[in-house]
Amino acid sequence: MCIIFFKFDPRPVSKNAYRLILAANRDEFYHRPSKLADFWGNNNEILSGLDMEEGKEGGSWLGMSTRGKLAALTNYLQPRLDKDTRGRGELVTHFLTTDMDSLSYLKKVSAEGHLYNGFNLIAADLSTSKGDVVCYYGNRGQPEPVVLAPGTYGLSNALLDTPWRKLSFGKQLFQEVVEQSQALSKEALIAGLLNVLNNEEAQLPDPAIVKQGREYVQPILSKYAAVCVRCSDYGTRTNTVILVDTEGHVTFTERSMVDEDPTRWETSTHEFRLQT
Repeated sequence: MCIIFFKFDPRPVSKNAYRLILAANRDEFYHRPSKLADFWGNNNEILSGLDMEEGKEGGSWLGMSTRGKLAALTNYLQPRLDKDTRGRGELVTHFLTTDMDSLSYLKKVSAEGHLYNGFNLIAADLSTSKGDVVCYYGNRGQPEPVVLAPGTYGLSNALLDTPWRKLSFGKQLFQEVVEQSQALSKEALIAGLLNVLNNEEAQLPDPAIVKQGREYVQPILSKYAAVCVRCSDYGTRTNTVILVDTEGHVTFTERSMVDEDPTRWETSTHEFRLQT
């Protein structure tokens, strides 16, 4: 399970504004092996964390390439998982390594959506010269992907912008920080977004989560209904903030749990300029 907030404006009026501001949490079992975000690929042009779970190696939840391709994944909350389906993390890495544009890729994915458990996938092409295109597809929603209009969005474990209370609450916090973005230093903006991602206030009651997750979600509902999930062996273990400015400069900050210990974290930042 994960949560993502993002705002994009391909042509902001001010040079001090950002074309894309994205803040995301990865929720996972603490013991599931993974690699921290780093560059990989044929020319080290792809930046992402990687899943190292046996049988799911090489998948990812969020990543970006120096060519401007960006993908982000959340699981769709469902009471029972089909163990014979394909790993959803491959949807991210396949997009980052393909030459297909975001809409064409999601159309291909939509034709194969039945092969996976429930998921939501954001795919984007960010280009300083051609303009930015952000697309969305969820295999428990409409049959065709959509091109998103510029704006602010939230995505959790239902379809895009489904108003779960924790999503609405987190989106409001996100917007409050983003509204100050031009007045803040980049470091202060990142710190503010990380604060949003680490909010543990449970937003209850939420009948929508209970209805969708049924008996599966009940034991962890009081923890799961917060932006930052914190259970004994499962929860938020990665925060990611991505900023893309008007000139195509990318700042990718990842804050990750150390050694399965929710009290220990390390932060790294990667910066690069989009290739035109």
